[in-house]
Amino acid sequence: MVATIGQIIGKINPLRYAENGKNLLKKYKTIDNIPVEEVHEEPASETNLVYDSSSETLEPVYFFILDLMNDFGLSTEKLIDNFTSSTGSGHFAELGQRATVMQQQGTKILGDINTVLRSVLNIIYDLKEFKTRLKHYDDLKTENKDAAFLALKQIWMDKVDINKGNSSIKAMALGQAGFQTLIDAFLFVKDLKGAEKIDLNERVKRILIPRIIEFNDWVVNSEKELRKRYELEKAYLGSQVNSLKLYTRWARPYLKAAADLEMKERAREPALVKTFNTIILELAVLGKQPLMVQEEAIAGNLPKEFEKLKTERDYYSCILVEFKFRGIPQRVSQQSHYVFGGRVDVSFKSYALNEEELSKLDEELGESDLAEALKLIEGSTGESLEQIQDEIDFFLKEKEEAIGMSMKQQPDSSNPFVALIGGYEEKPMKKEKSSSGEKEKVKIKQESFVEKEHLRALTQEKAEELAFKLFDIYKKAHGMASFT
Repeated sequence: MVATIGQIIGKINPLRYAENGKNLLKKYKTIDNIPVEEVHEEPASETNLVYDSSSETLEPVYFFILDLMNDFGLSTEKLIDNFTSSTGSGHFAELGQRATVMQQQGTKILGDINTVLRSVLNIIYDLKEFKTRLKHYDDLKTENKDAAFLALKQIWMDKVDINKGNSSIKAMALGQAGFQTLIDAFLFVKDLKGAEKIDLNERVKRILIPRIIEFNDWVVNSEKELRKRYELEKAYLGSQVNSLKLYTRWARPYLKAAADLEMKERAREPALVKTFNTIILELAVLGKQPLMVQEEAIAGNLPKEFEKLKTERDYYSCILVEFKFRGIPQRVSQQSHYVFGGRVDVSFKSYALNEEELSKLDEELGESDLAEALKLIEGSTGESLEQIQDEIDFFLKEKEEAIGMSMKQQPDSSNPFVALIGGYEEKPMKKEKSSSGEKEKVKIKQESFVEKEHLRALTQEKAEELAFKLFDIYKKAHGMASFT
């Protein structure tokens, strides 16, 4: 069962906007523990109207009220937008086809994302291996040069000299008589002079001396090539990461559109008969208007002393307008879209909420089923990259750190796709998380006497007045007499 907006507001402020708020607080102690499905919503005021016309479209009802809210200075946002078509209707088939196209396109781009992601992982593993190898070359210039020299000799024998087959150092030392000391001699000797002075028979020296010369040349050339390959791999990593972000940007609209075209399940909805041409639409719009304390004090609606009052948080008159459409989809002639005639039930509910309660509302909406589709999209395109972000940053920022320059000071302008993926925008600071790794929940401070008795009281009064005005103006504009 999906919670309604009124139930969520009742959970946030159960003592004011939940009929059973006291019992819920007594049972669950804190608002965070209250199951939203158990809340019996009780707005400050509620008025309802019904508009029924099978010949006229329903869109003007919605837009008339939306424009009216904007005219009254309300900042509006849509919180719910659900629909369900009867399975036998043409509208069901039409939107099903559109959803399939969006799903297929999104799936194709997700496949490209997986391909690039595998490439990024392989590059990271290669860079780690290069980093380990380059550490030996760096150690040649430190106190650990003897150990580094021995490590490089082992690598040279295993990777380079082994290609000589039976004439390699290991093959001759382990398989041919008279060359048992060849490996130890090679590891012990550091240069050509040392090879000439070592106490070995001439037969072994004739093999050892050219190998020492060959190894010393390999150390010089291989370091140059390895460092060049390391820088190229880092540049390629940056290119692949940018491609990954770009593909992600492309995928999200298709996945979001596919999610928006998903129908809400209503197995027991009596208005939806399988073979009827019917659609059920649900919309919820929240409008809010801040309380201007100084202006209200000057106007005499608040005590005179409030003209200089500095409030810790703002209060908002909130109007929740909920629409429930029962429509008959009618295809527009020679066009690919539908119009809807039918019945709409509209409710105007008023609340007085402070900014912390509004933030809590956003948090609750993010945790409810209303945001489930968006969470799936974010998870499918973002989590994989976040898991390896530290390693990516380590290699991509290595050069900037070496020359004392951070990415914030001078962003890379060489990639033409950076602007598309938001690379030129300043990255927001990461929000602090709790010790358990979860995002900190919004805390609502207890109201002071002034806030409770004056600010919220006036805000609620204005919200109730505003909600009735919206209802009354629409009713009179359409000559309607049926209302509750």
